[in-house]
Amino acid sequence: MVYDDIADFAAALAPVRGIAGLDLGEKTIGVAVSDILMGVATPLETVRRSKFSADAARLLDIAKGRSLGGFLLGLPKNMDGSEGPRAQSTRAFARNLSRLTDLPIGFWDERLSTVAAERALLEADTSRKRRGELIDNVAAAYILQGALDRMRYMKEERKDAD
Repeated sequence: MVYDDIADFAAALAPVRGIAGLDLGEKTIGVAVSDILMGVATPLETVRRSKFSADAARLLDIAKGRSLGGFLLGLPKNMDGSEGPRAQSTRAFARNLSRLTDLPIGFWDERLSTVAAERALLEADTSRKRRGELIDNVAAAYILQGALDRMRYMKEERKDAD
């Protein structure tokens, strides 16, 4: 099932399983994964896009191989918060992927994630060639980490309310 709201996505996740964060580009899909406690996002790989069935098969293999409990896709909103063609494409990808898996699929606003990833790689003195190889999965890790931090904060808010 596809969830627009991060709280609904978090509620649908199975406990003690990591999740995959995806940065969908036109040519590649950056993939990051969380630990089972959903505290830390780690860049994993960059999938070269071909056709949807091959892309989805690779993502489902990753999920199965790592016993992941869901997918979080970066939603490329415009700076004013509106959604353009790239966001609609991401939503279509999520709908199509949801037909192939029962794992929950959620979205996280990815504005400026690539900028942050590029800055981090520059600060690490990464060569231009290596930055090109890493940018997508590092951006996926930024997207996933933002969502993990928000989910942890929501959990703390619930504890404080009790």
